[in-house]
Amino acid sequence: MILNHKDNVATALCHLEAGDILQLRIGERTLEIKLRAQVPFGHKFSLAQMAPGSPVIKYGEVIGTSTEAIQLGDYVHVHNVASARGRGDLAKVMK
Repeated sequence: MILNHKDNVATALCHLEAGDILQLRIGERTLEIKLRAQVPFGHKFSLAQMAPGSPVIKYGEVIGTSTEAIQLGDYVHVHNVASARGRGDLAKVMK
């Protein structure tokens, strides 16, 4: 599921296996992705390559920052993303 055309991640609506090939419609274009890793139901996978420090976008909003290079079709989760939501430590710094 892609929630916004600006998103660079999608959410798996079922368990997906490494090597699965997905065809996803994003606005007027179709994107074909070969998953590089297993993606559990409800988790995210990459729609684009991201360098370390890149914004991770879901809902059309930045939800975190990549902590390492993320390739098209990679599993996107806490092992390669630092969350930007619900972080009390960042709220203190931004005051």
